[in-house]
Amino acid sequence: MATKTTTLIAVFAALVLATGCDRGRELRFAAAAQMTGGGNANAGIADIRKYGCGGCHTITGVQGANGLVGPPLEKFAYRAYIAGRLPNTPDNLMHWIQQPQEVVPQNVMPNMGVTEQDSRDIAAYLYSLR
Repeated sequence: MATKTTTLIAVFAALVLATGCDRGRELRFAAAAQMTGGGNANAGIADIRKYGCGGCHTITGVQGANGLVGPPLEKFAYRAYIAGRLPNTPDNLMHWIQQPQEVVPQNVMPNMGVTEQDSRDIAAYLYSLR
């Protein structure tokens, strides 16, 4: 009997933790959407894959994004600067994502033709990383 009770407690605890994690993610995504003027962090994950960002960067929560060319983007929301030059603001991040060569000529990050909306969505995802 004690084994069943222990098992049920463990399952309940796991469900509570999982629900809390999902709720935390929802709150981070909502805050990121507000910061970026409507960016969709879920779409940002798909955009990160579409543009191949994970070939150069390690990006938490994006399957296959384990590149080692550029800096890892974990906890991006806490960073003070983008590319070591721009204050970390949504407008600066979206500009950097769209036109990295304009911001820092001859850096290794290529212009990938990222659209304005896709940059907004990618920025929303990056700002959800805390």
